[in-house]
Amino acid sequence: MKKPHIIIFSGYGLNTEDETKYAFELAGATADIVHINDIIARPAILKQAQIIVFPGGFSYGDDTGSGKAYGNRLKHHLGEKIEKFLSRDTLLAGICNGFQIITNAGILPGALIANDPPACGDARAGSARYICRWVDLEVKGNSPWLAGIKTISIPIAHGEGKYYAPKETLAKLASENVIALRYVEGETAGHFSLPANPNGSLLNIAGITGYNGRVLGLMPHPERAVRFTQLPHWTYLRESYSRQGKALPTGAPGLQIFKNAVNYFI
Repeated sequence: MKKPHIIIFSGYGLNTEDETKYAFELAGATADIVHINDIIARPAILKQAQIIVFPGGFSYGDDTGSGKAYGNRLKHHLGEKIEKFLSRDTLLAGICNGFQIITNAGILPGALIANDPPACGDARAGSARYICRWVDLEVKGNSPWLAGIKTISIPIAHGEGKYYAPKETLAKLASENVIALRYVEGETAGHFSLPANPNGSLLNIAGITGYNGRVLGLMPHPERAVRFTQLPHWTYLRESYSRQGKALPTGAPGLQIFKNAVNYFI
């Protein structure tokens, strides 16, 4: 059976293309990393893909706000092509900076703004403090990206990851059951005594879906959690498994997201 093919956007400061490509190949797909300018010049190459991914990074140095410049470029040069791509039975994901890009391009609603403490009363205020740690997530909805997953622990790394939207939009997201990922207190946060919500995200939102679940935007990085040795407490777990006489796993939680995407086409 032919493997599904992924096109991973690159250019202008995106910097997790290789990890994303590796994760998809580990899950059983083929993948190409393609500069956005090459896609603008030859948009027909999107016809070769079943999945498009906008990976993490710091596009345009976040100088105009995270994902804004890249999102504008995407919208004005490839907006119609992306809509045509999504008119097929395809998948699309935006990870971290990629989530910021696809919200700025209007593919998903809302915005990702500067991090602030969870207790901050003003939804627009933010410290812009860069946060790099692991988080625990609760999974809801019916996205093929998240099939069979109830909870998952994966890392974040961002300075502008607080999900923000007007009250009406938040209510609509909740009523349509498209708030796919929420920050919760789980094993990882508990192990390191960290707050569940790392950035003050409204409704604890870490990711949302669109297009009947086929489009996923999320701030955490599943591509950084595909190997057991990437877990923040893997040495502790290794000792625990050893004492119980259990075999060490090779994979990590994030890999399932990529497997789900691949299996959607198999």
